[in-house]
Amino acid sequence: MSVSEDNDKIGSMTVSLATGPTPTTTTVIPSRNESLFLRLVSERISTRMKGIALVSIFVKNELEPSTAKALMSEIMEMIENE
Repeated sequence: MSVSEDNDKIGSMTVSLATGPTPTTTTVIPSRNESLFLRLVSERISTRMKGIALVSIFVKNELEPSTAKALMSEIMEMIENE
């Protein structure tokens, strides 16, 4: 899953693997901001898909809480429709 603002760019990246009750997550490309949001998205996707999730997010500025919530809802809706 890749989310980017304006241009298609690779941003911060995490990988999560859900093999048990708690996913294992590692950072591939560190984030200047939004590391918690990136980790949360990666873990929720891997848990939902019962597998591996590679997530990249490129944003210019820190996300507002309402924007982060809307993005999370949109992403999870896309995952559920797969």
